Amino acid sequence: MAADGSYVPGVNSAGGGNDASEPCDNDLSSFMLPPYSNSSSDLVCRPIWNTFVLRYSQTEDHVVNIILSAVYTTGWVGIGFSKDGMMVGSSAIVGWINRKGEARIKQYYLQGSKVSLVIPDKGELPLTGIPASVVLYGPRIYLAFQMKFQARLARQPIILAIGSGYPKHHHLTKHNDKTTVMFDFSAGSASVGEAPSDIRQMKKNHGILAIFGWGLIIPIGAIVPRYLKHKEPLWYYLHSIIQFVGFVIGLAAVVLGQQLYTKIGANFPTHRGIGIFVLVLSILQILAFFLRPNKDAKNIRKYWNWYHHWLGRFAVFFAAVNIVLGIKIGGEGNDWKIGYGFLLGVILVSVILLEVLARMRRTEKDDITPNFQMNPIQ
Repeated sequence: MAADGSYVPGVNSAGGGNDASEPCDNDLSSFMLPPYSNSSSDLVCRPIWNTFVLRYSQTEDHVVNIILSAVYTTGWVGIGFSKDGMMVGSSAIVGWINRKGEARIKQYYLQGSKVSLVIPDKGELPLTGIPASVVLYGPRIYLAFQMKFQARLARQPIILAIGSGYPKHHHLTKHNDKTTVMFDFSAGSASVGEAPSDIRQMKKNHGILAIFGWGLIIPIGAIVPRYLKHKEPLWYYLHSIIQFVGFVIGLAAVVLGQQLYTKIGANFPTHRGIGIFVLVLSILQILAFFLRPNKDAKNIRKYWNWYHHWLGRFAVFFAAVNIVLGIKIGGEGNDWKIGYGFLLGVILVSVILLEVLARMRRTEKDDITPNFQMNPIQ
């Protein structure tokens, strides 16, 4: 069976192998095709969930052979590789035996949680040119495929799922059961991580804190000194307090993001890098508060103002970019996009109105003439 779903005669079924519990010392060479049969003695074998057993090997040049087996009656069996432990955004290999007894195996991209968003013949798995294979041997189905990574595969969230309904025109039916497992390919150990609902809530909390801290409170704090400068010293205290509160909430979002990275290997370099960059800029802004020169040091104060203003603008801009990127990565749907878009729109409209009012106030002030005249000196 090739990875594109074409049928390979004689590979879909084989006799023997009636032990549903499948001890790991079973000889795969009697029914698996090369290269999966050639390396059967070198495979690490681990039962990982229910009747699912995972065999794998990993070479020095990062080529990974995967053989997944499970007790099979009807429907389909799949294994997905996830970036964050969640189904959405992952890529999966799914195999089944159709009603005609023909073996089928395909890669799928899990674009969303609905069945219609599970896209066949799409995905991000680094498959090699070696055809994938699916074999029904005794009571078990075997899915075998090969990938090549840029670095050694270590801790990896994998999603295991099974469905009793046959795929229709290669579109999967809804799964009957699934789980997420954190598998360490360097140590050959598996552990069921936190429940997906807990991870989902952590992701939501991370996003909510980031939006409120970096996306709402920090921009409001940046608006205060520009449009309330005439309220001395009220603007200064408001600006300092609001920015500090925003920083604390934003810092909590960063800490939660780091926990997600540690627990489920949520490795998104761009999102993580921008987040760290914004955090560094914010820390520099706090240092600027303590290094603020007095008004008498006019030359130093001028450069300090440039430093403080531009670092603040960069922090607000990149925070907004990272929030948009995070919403896209999280795959939370249109509700989050509309919500943050509305919030951002309100902030931008408020800034425009305040800028117009400020300019009108300055214009009126410039147009005011003295209400008395001085007699010229004779």
